[in-house]
Amino acid sequence: MPKSKVRKKSAYTPPEGVLQSRSAQARVAQPSPRWWAPLMVALMLLGLLWIVVYYVAGDRIPFMVSLSAWNFAIGFGAMVAGLVMSMRWR
Repeated sequence: MPKSKVRKKSAYTPPEGVLQSRSAQARVAQPSPRWWAPLMVALMLLGLLWIVVYYVAGDRIPFMVSLSAWNFAIGFGAMVAGLVMSMRWR
């Protein structure tokens, strides 16, 4: 069987900007500040506490009555913010 022709290729050299951008992406992730974890837990607990208070005594607290269904958005929003912070915690 005849041997196929071998193509001679020159070595690939990437453009100059590509090597610099990859080195910037390979940075070591820094640990989170000391206040990150307490704030994360506080937001999750505050959101949970907000919803529990709304269910238990929401009809007796004037500003919670005026917020009505927005109380759920406030409570779940705080909990989601804490959850998002937990994904970025190192």
